[in-house]
Amino acid sequence: MDGVLPEFLPEKDGYNVAVVGATGAVGQTMMEILAERDFPVAEFAPVASSRSAGSHVEFRGRDYVVRDLESFDPAGWDIALFSAGGGTSREHAPRFAEAGCYVIDNSSAWRMDEEVCLVVPEVNPHALAMARANRIIANPNCSTIQMVVALKPLHDAVPIRRVVVSTYQAVSGAGGRAIEELAEQTRLLLSGRVDEVRAEVLPARIAFNVIPHIDVFMDDGYTREERKMMDETRKIMEADIAVTATTVRVPVFYGHSEAVNVTFEAPMSADRAREILAAAPGVCVVDDPASEDYPLASEAAGTDPVWVGRIRDDHSHPNSLHLWIVADNVRKGAALNAVQIAEILIGRTGSQAET
Repeated sequence: MDGVLPEFLPEKDGYNVAVVGATGAVGQTMMEILAERDFPVAEFAPVASSRSAGSHVEFRGRDYVVRDLESFDPAGWDIALFSAGGGTSREHAPRFAEAGCYVIDNSSAWRMDEEVCLVVPEVNPHALAMARANRIIANPNCSTIQMVVALKPLHDAVPIRRVVVSTYQAVSGAGGRAIEELAEQTRLLLSGRVDEVRAEVLPARIAFNVIPHIDVFMDDGYTREERKMMDETRKIMEADIAVTATTVRVPVFYGHSEAVNVTFEAPMSADRAREILAAAPGVCVVDDPASEDYPLASEAAGTDPVWVGRIRDDHSHPNSLHLWIVADNVRKGAALNAVQIAEILIGRTGSQAET
């Protein structure tokens, strides 16, 4: 993590931390990672909508009652990790920020706001300086995060001109109900009960299928998920890189995969890229064609790194490479990235905050 970051929160033994959306899959994972990484928490508050308020969650072996977001007073809280949807964030993040709380938001509400930083700690931690003004920090899209973690060290070596990415995204990216839908559809199809299969969460049947449609379609034929990857990559990388994307939902529970074609301004060999990525923070290279060894979503699930393999020269175009990039979309693609940002806010930098 290069550059000198400003002080955000004063050093102390523990910080008051709230998780907004604590009953959801990402919120639960945020709590797990806070505990796993021994984040210094003095007071902890799980917060959610009125539908979940009053329920119970466990954090570090202790039972907590979920508090209602509408009535929750953010005064005196240091950090709030938000994973409760864009509308909720638009309404409540400013309220927390005005009370002096740093908000790390996992929704798309603030990502492209010119006054809000969009941060991946391995890539652009210096952008956090902007948060001193408004105390709101945006967590990028899950597919964008894993891609830029792999692209940034290559871009630092030889500037990237163009990226073409096709994603293979797990259903957990669409939430808990999508996970249940894949499981139920699979059960029904394997039981021969084809007529009972219903697609209620995803736009089409996902079991034994792939769907080239994530989020809503826009006027130019791209989906909003594709647009997120294109716009967010340029903002995070702070470079005028041409990016085009096709995002696809696949019948996998956890772990997004991406086939990425990268064109550089000058030659970048596969061997050099492999060496650069092997030394990059947050990246693990698994790339041995002789033994058929490469990253798999099933093996990335439940892990923290961004896994890269199938690194090879693109013989069809000069100065171009192919990469296969895999990561757990709920961990590094959401919860872990947010906790890493929180670690920087309390002064944990370098190896302390890396995966």
